[in-house]
Amino acid sequence: MRQFHTHLHDEAGTAALGAAFARALAPGLTIYLHGDLGAGKTAFTRALLHAAGHAGHVKSPTYTLAEPYTVKIGGQTVDIIHFDLYRLASPQEFLEAGFREHFNEHSICIIEWPEKAEKVLPMPDINMHLSISGEGRDIKCEALSDQGFQCLDRLKFAPNL
Repeated sequence: MRQFHTHLHDEAGTAALGAAFARALAPGLTIYLHGDLGAGKTAFTRALLHAAGHAGHVKSPTYTLAEPYTVKIGGQTVDIIHFDLYRLASPQEFLEAGFREHFNEHSICIIEWPEKAEKVLPMPDINMHLSISGEGRDIKCEALSDQGFQCLDRLKFAPNL
């Protein structure tokens, strides 16, 4: 298992990490985002989506549970589905919504609050833990699959110290 740890001093650091991840993505990835409210999960995802080429507004899918975005990665059209399961009533609700069909080799799924449906979610390729630390954030990423390892291997990120 490959790990990546860093401290981000501010919101700009979170945006820079999201942009760096956008350059390391590949279709088929599943990324879990763990962290308390305000830890930066949506800010990270918003920066990632904009860096991946989405020009429009990126809203938190807190009420819709999922928001799809279509971007180009390596010249290939890829759907990135941003899930926010904070308001999920039960794992069964996730299944009934048909969300499992998004987890395939052509899409990238980014899931906030995965613990709300962990019994029915596919295993992640990357687990990311975000925690508030002073004015900034501590980030810990763990690759849990070959594809996750390859993504973290492609990641080029040097935080401003």
